[in-house]
Amino acid sequence: MICFREGSPPLPDVYNTSLTGLVTEYISNDSFVASHSLQNSEKCYPMQKNIWLRVTNEQITPGTWFFGLFNGIGPVRTQSKMINRGSGYTFSGNITVEGCTTSTMLGQFCNQTVNVLSCSESYNLTGTRLENGLYKGMKNNVIACRNANGVVCHEEAPYIYSLDVMGIVEEIFVAVTNLTLNETNTTGSLSLMCYARHGTVPLKTLHDFSVDISKAPLVINFPKAGRWYITIQPVDNSNTSGTGQRHSFKTCYLLVWQVNRCPLDKGGLNCTFERHILQTVLRKNPSVPFESNYMPITQEVSTNSNGFPLEPFLSNFSTGGNGDGAWTFFLLDIPYGATGGNIHIHLSADSKIKYELYARYGGLPSLSSWDYFYANSTSSSNGSMFFKLYDSSEETISFYMLYVRGGTWSFGLRQLNPADSSGKTGISLSLERCPQKCSSHGTCQSVLDTSGLMLYSFCACDRNHGGFDCSVELVSHRGHIKQSIFLIASNAAAVLPAYWALRNKAFAEWVLYTSSGISSALYHSCDVGTWCILSFRVLQFLDFWLSFMAVISTFVYLASISEVSKRTIHTILAIVTALLAEMGPTRSKNISYVIGLGTLGLLVGWALEFCARRRTFSFPTEFHLNLLARWEIIKEWFQSIIKTIIKRFRWRFIVAGFAALAMAAVSWKLESSQSYWIWHSLWHIFIYLSSFLFLCSKANTTTCDSDRPSDGSYELTRQNSFNRGEQGIER
Repeated sequence: MICFREGSPPLPDVYNTSLTGLVTEYISNDSFVASHSLQNSEKCYPMQKNIWLRVTNEQITPGTWFFGLFNGIGPVRTQSKMINRGSGYTFSGNITVEGCTTSTMLGQFCNQTVNVLSCSESYNLTGTRLENGLYKGMKNNVIACRNANGVVCHEEAPYIYSLDVMGIVEEIFVAVTNLTLNETNTTGSLSLMCYARHGTVPLKTLHDFSVDISKAPLVINFPKAGRWYITIQPVDNSNTSGTGQRHSFKTCYLLVWQVNRCPLDKGGLNCTFERHILQTVLRKNPSVPFESNYMPITQEVSTNSNGFPLEPFLSNFSTGGNGDGAWTFFLLDIPYGATGGNIHIHLSADSKIKYELYARYGGLPSLSSWDYFYANSTSSSNGSMFFKLYDSSEETISFYMLYVRGGTWSFGLRQLNPADSSGKTGISLSLERCPQKCSSHGTCQSVLDTSGLMLYSFCACDRNHGGFDCSVELVSHRGHIKQSIFLIASNAAAVLPAYWALRNKAFAEWVLYTSSGISSALYHSCDVGTWCILSFRVLQFLDFWLSFMAVISTFVYLASISEVSKRTIHTILAIVTALLAEMGPTRSKNISYVIGLGTLGLLVGWALEFCARRRTFSFPTEFHLNLLARWEIIKEWFQSIIKTIIKRFRWRFIVAGFAALAMAAVSWKLESSQSYWIWHSLWHIFIYLSSFLFLCSKANTTTCDSDRPSDGSYELTRQNSFNRGEQGIER
């Protein structure tokens, strides 16, 4: 699957209870629409053979975008295992970013002019609808401005403005004054619609806020920091069906706006709540960079501790409490190089915790605008992909916000009842690389991206666990023992071909079969985490290389050639199989390569054997023009070869060998991440059994077949040999 996310890397398999964000349909321009809510901002799509996607600045916001390719979803994806069973894919891609030459021109064709709203001087809002006595407490932090171009007139075409919000503010008001409407053939049903969107140009069908600004001002509570785009467009409501007569109109207005900001230590719409800035305190001995704690900027809190008491920093409920409760805000900055880290929030109290916690990126949180929240054990963001709740009790709360974006994060603690202020509560906010330190069942791996500017981390779990934090037990202790026994003990089947080779004094083959069985047992012992005598890479190479050589040796041994020729073939094929085992031992294609090399070795051996036997025959020197006679000679020659092959092998062993080989192929095909241990054990048994049966198929051996000729030819051959020996001694 392919996943997209803005601001930080995607992580599709955080939790197991839902598949939120997984889109079953293939990706298209219409399906890819980014969301400004972080808990819904990631979408994953099934991979296609060809993907062509073109998204404009009307669909996504500018910034850093991440996309990832994942081989499935679920805890098994992060499990440490030898082979990922399934199909292998290769891919290539091309990404092109196109933009307008100037920031004041936007749109798909860079034909939309953007008017920048800047405040060169303060504007007296007395007499306008923006005058509000509630903001007297903000003192000099209220910024009121008007459009520097004065009154603007335009017809049906939209007019686009941009407004930069610097830092955390409480509210934005936008209104129009001096409004005049010049229209003909009208019924008086003209509206002046205002659309607002953070980061990109709003559309009639895609926006964050909208209002008929001719009737009421646009109010944005707790807006995000950054660039806001505002579109104002006259709309004729009398022709909604598009079939009536089109009206001609012209609208003129003066755009005014107001940005309300509380003092640095205050927050909320009435600036009565407490707001605290948290500073970064690097840990003394971090396992990886960018691990830090966040503490208030005050002398009362020691920087050596991981947390701080909460009650001294809470807002006064009597001055700030209302129907929504009393809020206390904490602000912290995440370095952009630490994108891909995790924010860990931990609360502990000596009695029941009485607070709700809300988190938001780029702006203050509220009951209507938040990215993550925790109210109680049954009401939280636990359905989000990037929210992981680990502990939820009356006295302790612990959760992670995963792969957070770089920038300013705001945390709001909401207190509903002032009588619940008794007791002591401690809070800890920290930036960590791997959640729960991979639950002590894996190692935390940290890597830099290709730019070298961003560090992200992930957990590499052990053989028995999986999940993004290695907290999911995939194999129990009893199951681990059972799997170890099956995978290791199944290599005892190598005794069958090894015993045959030793009984027939084929010492080279005996060494190969014995070494192959031992190396495979040691390799799987290391793979399941039982015992590693050498490094995993060395054991993997030995296992696959010796297994390849054992299969090829079985093929070559079926040809009756001299030891010199046999060892020459073995040496050449040993070099080739060593390259296969080094470059990609677990590839499924290696099976066909090894069988092909073994067949080639057998054919070469038969060719050498045929050439050696034909030397004893003399060919006539005259050239036969009789085609019928030549055909008879060729026919007799082929019949002789077929008879020789039939007499060479015991065919019941050949049939049994191919049956065992087919069962090995079936076992290989049925292997999966969950059933790997049983089917791979059967694969060991069937492979060694097929080698044993193929070795037993040679007719010049008597080890594997108890049948003896009934006509006395065996005894006669021995007797003749003995007589010839006596005659030799007498001579």
